[in-house]
Amino acid sequence: MLLTSMDIDAADEADFNRWYDREHIAERVAIEGFVEARRYVAIDASPKYLGLYSTKTFDVLSSPAYKTALANQTEWSKRNIAKFKNMIRGVARITESHGIGRGAVLGLVRIRPAEGHTNRLRAGIVTQLAPTLDGIISMHLLENDPALSKPLTDPPGFTSPGASDWFVLVDGTGETAVRAALKGRFDQAVAQAGATLISAGTYALLWDLAKADLG
Repeated sequence: MLLTSMDIDAADEADFNRWYDREHIAERVAIEGFVEARRYVAIDASPKYLGLYSTKTFDVLSSPAYKTALANQTEWSKRNIAKFKNMIRGVARITESHGIGRGAVLGLVRIRPAEGHTNRLRAGIVTQLAPTLDGIISMHLLENDPALSKPLTDPPGFTSPGASDWFVLVDGTGETAVRAALKGRFDQAVAQAGATLISAGTYALLWDLAKADLG
């Protein structure tokens, strides 16, 4: 999965959202190996906007087709990407997935692992992935590939401090259920593995697009 998140100045939001809705999402889903894209806006989270792009395999995110798309952005894309602020871009493996389906509200937890303790962190997180909670549809663990996870706005040669971060996705039917599922849920796993909880917040689904929708 490719995860991207960013802020945008209020004066630029109308063009940003128009670009995302009318060009960018469909353009990315059309790439060979991409299967779905979802857009979210923050309820109680930062950055404000979030995009999730699912692929058939992890290798799609370093494929010639994807690299070609990145190297040949449209002028509309270049104009908007240059205005991104506080960008997060994670190229991640989905290493654990419990439950099925998408929810109207997404909980997003960002964790920075401690070197040498990733197995302990993973084991601790997995014990807390419980989609049987009321109002919770599915939970997923994403682990960034540090070599590929680089914000498009970073200067050449710069390594983002979040390149090795992990994310937990909690899909639910409503804000109350997702907030309850997030509250303190991963604190013990993070502490016992010497990791750092960077952030936790909630997002509302704006819309999604599947490959089959492109016709």
